[in-house]
Amino acid sequence: MPVHAPRRRLSPAERRAQLLAVGARLFAARPYEEVLMEEVAEQAGVSRALLYRHFASKRELFAEVYRQAADELLAKSRFDPADTLLEQLVEGVDAHLDYFIANRHAMLAANRVLAGDQVIQTIITEELDALRGRLLGVLPLADETARRAVSQILRSWLVFVRVLVIDWLTEESCGRDELRDACIGAVLGALRPFLPAGPVVGIPSGTTGEAS
Repeated sequence: MPVHAPRRRLSPAERRAQLLAVGARLFAARPYEEVLMEEVAEQAGVSRALLYRHFASKRELFAEVYRQAADELLAKSRFDPADTLLEQLVEGVDAHLDYFIANRHAMLAANRVLAGDQVIQTIITEELDALRGRLLGVLPLADETARRAVSQILRSWLVFVRVLVIDWLTEESCGRDELRDACIGAVLGALRPFLPAGPVVGIPSGTTGEAS
């Protein structure tokens, strides 16, 4: 008769990480309304009481899953100054599109089902502000006046991209690469008056800057 090693007791931090991993998988696989806390507990191999000790509600669990995802996306958005602006934009938008597509249900939940949730919206706002700050840090801007103008443009563009991608996840009206190029073309066109043409930006003057 085989002897099984005793199950290792997880620390509170390890258990929390396990529950977040299970939650992330379920929220990515199915619409928010179909994910039950009982199922999260079952798949994690814990009691409902223990699950609720870590997360008081499904909404709280989702918020922490979403915060973790936002942190991971920010980590992937490196914006290497050695690359041209076009290369950095392609890398950043590609990373976000890949994640949004792989986690379609979770993204729709955060931006549609839980659109009025203050915690979720705070996470989204903080992520967009961090991305805006990183982009401002690598742009070759002439002075503080240009910086203020570009900051406003980037804030609006990031919101535009999020809304466009969420709409696209609901109805794919074009190809993925076309969607990416539309997002990048929009911001390059808006920033053109404030940026020098040439190798730093990655597009010559007089072009629309499509990513190919």
